[in-house]
Amino acid sequence: MSEKIELSIEEANGLIEEFGSPLYVYDEEILRRRCREVKGLLGYKRFVPDYSAKANSNLELLRIIHEEGFTVDAMSPGEIYTELRAGFDPSEILFVSNNITFDEMELASRLGVDISLDSLMQLKMYGEHHRGGRCAVRLNPGIGDGGNDKIITGGHSKFGITLDKLPQLFSIIRDYDLHIIGINQHIGSLFYDTDNYVSACRRLLSVAKDFPELRFIDFGGGFGIPYRYRHPEERPDLHEIGALMDELITDFMNAYGREIDVKVEPGRYIVGECCQLLGTVTSTKVSYGEKYVGTDIGFNVLMRPVLYDAYHYIAVYNHEDKEETVNLVGNICESGDILARQRRLPKLHIGDIIGIRDTGAYGYSMSSNYNSRLRPAEVLLDRSTGKRKLIRRRDTYEDLLRSMEL
Repeated sequence: MSEKIELSIEEANGLIEEFGSPLYVYDEEILRRRCREVKGLLGYKRFVPDYSAKANSNLELLRIIHEEGFTVDAMSPGEIYTELRAGFDPSEILFVSNNITFDEMELASRLGVDISLDSLMQLKMYGEHHRGGRCAVRLNPGIGDGGNDKIITGGHSKFGITLDKLPQLFSIIRDYDLHIIGINQHIGSLFYDTDNYVSACRRLLSVAKDFPELRFIDFGGGFGIPYRYRHPEERPDLHEIGALMDELITDFMNAYGREIDVKVEPGRYIVGECCQLLGTVTSTKVSYGEKYVGTDIGFNVLMRPVLYDAYHYIAVYNHEDKEETVNLVGNICESGDILARQRRLPKLHIGDIIGIRDTGAYGYSMSSNYNSRLRPAEVLLDRSTGKRKLIRRRDTYEDLLRSMEL
């Protein structure tokens, strides 16, 4: 079984012909396989796998992830709304808030969704209106890791309550008679080494003993996936992480005096590799000695290469043997709209189909209508039956004006 979504030339061309270009294509079997890998992370019997929906919040994918036994987190009321529509019960959703408004806080409370507060000020705000209430808090363990400075969330970042602020935290808890039912952390996204993650888990457990009413501890996610094929990053060893964490958890529970839920919340690891973004070559030209291959995949469709200088493997769906070095670019009116710089690829022609792999995480979820471009459709493949299911239609021009024509 392939670890990545692979298509034949005929499949790629048939999908574009049926659903248009560009097109996000998902493989259900790979998605379910990643879910089951994470479900097997810990031997601890009260382990709860939790999906970080900001990676991809398509309704159909959420329903599959729910079927696989996951709970879910939310970063906004919009994600809460979508997750409820996907079939998650409010008790299965954790609102991991960051700099939210009071109205957003109240909405989650009315819906029966547990909320994790990210700062002393927001915890105090919650206490002023919910004296005696229950909530979780996000702690910053002082350890960060990730694939880019912009996605490292532990240590020097805007996230969480640092451990030196625990005296003030406990003071607010006493002042408002709050019941802290959970603590959570997240050190960053797209890491491959286990050491920092396990060290952060150990640090979180070292302070968890001071919270007597815990129902859960959430260690966060961030497990990396291998984007580079010729020089692949090592996939995080989930068996190694699980064995180390099981030992830490067992020791903690024995000292704590009772067992509580333990969560991790991967997003990218669940959905990243099950998707390939198809697009079409629209032009070629040489400028200042470099060849540019234009496509209909602008950064309104895939933001990661522009935002993070992210690398994605490019599949080319033609029969060319000859290769050349090109800049693969999009159709947005900015010089930074580059999918791949100086990449060695099979010779491309107008009308050829390309596939950008591993785009299931932070692909469609970060897309936009910049330059008034239309967002693409999303399609789910069941490779066992050959079925293709449209799970989000392509934007129309009417959609661009729908919220303006009042």
